[in-house]
This record gives sequence, C-alpha cells and structure tokens, in this order.
Amino acid sequence: MGVFVFLPLVLPLTAWPIARLAAHHLHPRTATWLLSAVAGVLAVCSTLCLVLLMVVGTAQLPGNPLPDGWSDPEVREAVPYDEVAGKAAIPALIAVFAACAKASWRHHRVRRSAVRALIGLPDTSVAVLPDEAPYAYALPGSRSRIVVSTALLSCLDAPERRALFAHERAHLAGFHHRFLIAVQLAARANPFLRPLSTVVAYTAERWADEDAADAVGSRRVVARAIGKAALVSRGAPAPTLAGVAAPGPVPRRVEALLGPAPVSRRWPPVCTAVGMAAWAAAAGTTVSALSSANAALTLFFVLKAATPL
Repeated sequence: MGVFVFLPLVLPLTAWPIARLAAHHLHPRTATWLLSAVAGVLAVCSTLCLVLLMVVGTAQLPGNPLPDGWSDPEVREAVPYDEVAGKAAIPALIAVFAACAKASWRHHRVRRSAVRALIGLPDTSVAVLPDEAPYAYALPGSRSRIVVSTALLSCLDAPERRALFAHERAHLAGFHHRFLIAVQLAARANPFLRPLSTVVAYTAERWADEDAADAVGSRRVVARAIGKAALVSRGAPAPTLAGVAAPGPVPRRVEALLGPAPVSRRWPPVCTAVGMAAWAAAAGTTVSALSSANAALTLFFVLKAATPL
C-alpha cells in the first residue's frame, strides 16, 4: 500500500476550490449534485482508509482476537509507520462512527418530533399549525407534507404564499433532504469536507428558490417572500429540512433572485476557474477512490498470504 493509503485522508482538500466557486458560478442544482457526490465518495474513501489502518493497528495489540498471522512483519510493512498510524486510526474511526451515529439519531429524533406535532391534523399535503411563531418547512417521507404556521401565512400576500408553497414543494420534489444528510455525514467522517456541507446547505436553498421562481413565474415575488419570511421568522421550531425562513445567507439568495436566472449546464467550461476547480475535485475524488481500492486489495492479499489455512 505504501503512503498511498494516507491519500484519501487529505484529498478532500482538492474539493475546497470548487466548494468556494460552485455557489457563485454553477446552477444550484448542478452545484448540489456535484458537491454531494464528491463529498460522499471522499468520505467513504477516507473512512475505508481508517478501517485499513485500524486492521493493521489492532493486529499489534496484545489479546486481539485476530489471527496471529495478521501481526507478522509482512503485514506491518504494508503500512508506513504502522505502529503510530495503525493505533491512531482506532480512536479516529471510533470518533467517526460516533459522530455519524449522533447525527443520524438527531435527524431521526427531529423527524419523529415533527411527525408527532402533526397528529390530529387533516391528512393533506399542507399542514397549517395554529402557532404565533412564524415558520415553514418541508417534511419528507412516505407521506411528504409542507408545514407552515398561521403566523407566517398572515405576513404574506397571495402571490408570496404561492411562492412559499412552491419553494417547499421544490424541496420535496428534489429530495433535498437526502443531499443534506449525505453531506452532513460526510463532514463528520472527514472534517476537511465541512466546507462542502456548508455550501450544499446554501445551494439546496437556491435550487428551491429557482424552482419556485419558475413555478410562480416571477423571481421578484419569490425574493420578496424570502425577505419577508426572514424578517419575521426565527426559523423552524426544529432543525428539519430547511424552509424559506431557514438560517443562512438570505441577502445572497434575494440578490441572486433579483438578478438573471443562472445558466443550467451539466459541467462548467474547462477554460474557466470554476471548470478547472471542478476538474481538480473530480481528479482528487478519482485518485482517492483508486488509492482506497488499491490499498484494500493490497492489504487483502497480504493478509491472505499471512493467514494460515
């Protein structure tokens, strides 16, 4: 394996340039898909790297349940600095699984609380809660629903309400919660991926903004609805899928809606800064995947040769 086993731990740095440029130069839909895919692959590769290092490190510990052959010199030589890297990977991997489990449990708990709050209401696509706190959010699931409070509805006129509902329907139709969960777990698997998680949270909102503008036929109405909701809202009562009044750079969203619609293309031109950044992220992701696969296969054959039949 050599030093290539360590590459997936640091290759997420190659995605930082595209994370910085994507929100400004790519269509929000393209940016969300690209950054989510890159974050997911890089997170899996870095986690696999820790697993491989942990196998070598665990084999050195006294009393381990692994075959004796796994602690042979041939196995240790497969990983540079095996004593330090292998043992350091054990607490790192535990921290990764603990952080991902905590995030998953938090998501499940929030979703369960949100569903419980709708008990007794009519089974319609839009649930209006009599609440003095203004908020709106989309609740995905087998029976997806839009939840909005009467306080927020009272602050919006008819066109702005249509923009509000179009925005939330865009979240549900685009399955934006899956992108958000994926990048949140990726950021917990590798801290270098946190910038991508932050940008995807913004581009998912921008994606819903653009779909809402197409649905209502007016970018200015959507911008006005976002601005009003941000002024009166303190956010959803629980950190569910982001809605119109979600925390974030609302002025940037309004400014983008008051400007021309973004150009939709699958991949940015190579000769531009964002195009080069996208190719750099793609190259880093590919190298990370190949390094992980090579390290896994190498360690497999080394362990197989060291393990007696």
